[in-house]
Amino acid sequence: MKQDKIFWRGKRVLVTGHEGFLGSWVVDRLLEYKSSVIGIDLVSKREVSVLNGKRDRFRHIKADIADPSVIQEAFRRYRPQIIFHLAAEAIVGQALRDPVRAFRSNIEGTWNILDACRSKRYIQAIIVASSDKAYGSSKRLPYREDTPLRGEYPYDASKSCADILARMYYVTFGIAVCIMRCGNIYGPGDHNFSRIVPDAVVSAVKDKRFIIRSDGSFTRDYIYIEDIVNGYMKLAQAMVEKRLSGEGFNLSNEKPISVTELVKKIGLLSGSRQPEPRILNCVRCEIRDQYLSSQKAKKVLGWKPKYSLDRGLRKTIDWYRSLYAGV
Repeated sequence: MKQDKIFWRGKRVLVTGHEGFLGSWVVDRLLEYKSSVIGIDLVSKREVSVLNGKRDRFRHIKADIADPSVIQEAFRRYRPQIIFHLAAEAIVGQALRDPVRAFRSNIEGTWNILDACRSKRYIQAIIVASSDKAYGSSKRLPYREDTPLRGEYPYDASKSCADILARMYYVTFGIAVCIMRCGNIYGPGDHNFSRIVPDAVVSAVKDKRFIIRSDGSFTRDYIYIEDIVNGYMKLAQAMVEKRLSGEGFNLSNEKPISVTELVKKIGLLSGSRQPEPRILNCVRCEIRDQYLSSQKAKKVLGWKPKYSLDRGLRKTIDWYRSLYAGV
């Protein structure tokens, strides 16, 4: 299915977590397509963001989605037709340190959004952002959409619960909701330097020694942010035009790589003179191997990644090098 700018023109679209890495890119695309955007986020005006210089082009509310009155008021005032629910506690380590905070954002925030949608007939599509971690640890890889949801650690369990809630609201109340699960997203504008790609890229750009928390052998799939945004946009359009609801989709480049290999690749692509990385081997409550199959998204949505890992990393390195030029 071809992405249609005409479809998005004038659409009233609510994006929760618009200041986040994924949220900021989704808003940027919606602005390009001339949608009427409303954002909700606890944070305002992140310094590292693709939205810098563009925030006067859409409405944004600084608020907590765990407060149901915030959602109800936003619906009353703006009557969104499409909702990208992207707000979440997205950092695994923070969820481990404060699980209740993660549960409020990832679980309570999700049911607030979904419950507010029950009586709103003007809402055409809701996409809930999930994660490969919702599947938990599995001996059978890659994860497919029918893999059981078995998150065992705080972040993972919160995403499993949110997925189950979304499915329940579809089955019980007929809400037009779908779920998107992605591998490790990377690219320009990621402000969370506890994530491996922005941390490793900035270390390489500054010729600093990189620290690997695990033993370096953990495998993940890494997918460029623009490919993810394309997937979200295609899914929302399919939900409206094909009345597709109640489904989950995986997005991945289907090429898992170890942490050590990834860090080495970033160093080579950046031309860094940094020392060999230091391996701490101290990580806990993380799954060793995770990667996804995207065959369903390719078949149903006509989606496929456009960026190889090397191409996406080069664009990411160039962006951060420009950001830190002269610093």
